[in-house]
Amino acid sequence: MQAARQSCSCLTGVIVQSRTNFLLSSSKMASLRRGLSYINFIRNTVCALGSNKLTRQQFLRLPETVRKNGVPFSVGSGLCSVPFTQQAEQLSHEALIRRASNLVTDSANTYLSQTTLALVDSLTQYAKTLHTLIALQRRYLASLGKMTPAEEDSIWQVIIGQRVEVGDRLDACNRFEINWINAINICEMAAEAAYTSGAEHASVTVKSHIQMAQAQVQESRQLTKDAEKKLAEIKADEIQRMAEYANTRDINVEDMPEAYLRED
Repeated sequence: MQAARQSCSCLTGVIVQSRTNFLLSSSKMASLRRGLSYINFIRNTVCALGSNKLTRQQFLRLPETVRKNGVPFSVGSGLCSVPFTQQAEQLSHEALIRRASNLVTDSANTYLSQTTLALVDSLTQYAKTLHTLIALQRRYLASLGKMTPAEEDSIWQVIIGQRVEVGDRLDACNRFEINWINAINICEMAAEAAYTSGAEHASVTVKSHIQMAQAQVQESRQLTKDAEKKLAEIKADEIQRMAEYANTRDINVEDMPEAYLRED
């Protein structure tokens, strides 16, 4: 009987010690209470066995067996394991370099994602300002000769302001493009380093991100090129229309305001 009490006491200590190895949520506390009830059941069973020597010896050896082998106890819906000593993983230099290369590729991918987003957004905004300028100049040409001098001057002030915004957007594109090119170069070096260190998966992932970033930027650049082409066409039409307007009104082109003849 004393051996049975000792066995149950050891099992109780195992459950209590296991309780500290995970967060004590309400569900796990309920599982622990069920585990304690199982222990009480075992205690009562041992008491009922009385003087059975073989049974006492088996229950006495149970806690020792658990501690040696790290046998997990399923307590209700939760799972707790008896702590056991783990051997520290021995990592080689190659493994450490491979881990470091994975970190480098992750950082390079993040840098590329941010610079690509910035460049694509700046290119999109630049294309929008170009289309706005094209619409303003088309409106001016359609109203040429039908406006009063005050109205004509007013619309040209708007056009000049839009041209300034176009220049600002283009400067932003150039700044972000420098960062984006640097990100591409860093990713290429990171991919090469990952491949050399044996992290082939990380290398392939970086190369895939590079291709996607280049495709996104190329698509945005095509939009800006189309807008710039339309602007060049409207500028050529503007010069021709302004020359015709000057001839019909007997106006010397050299006497026209500089803003009317300004090219981007």
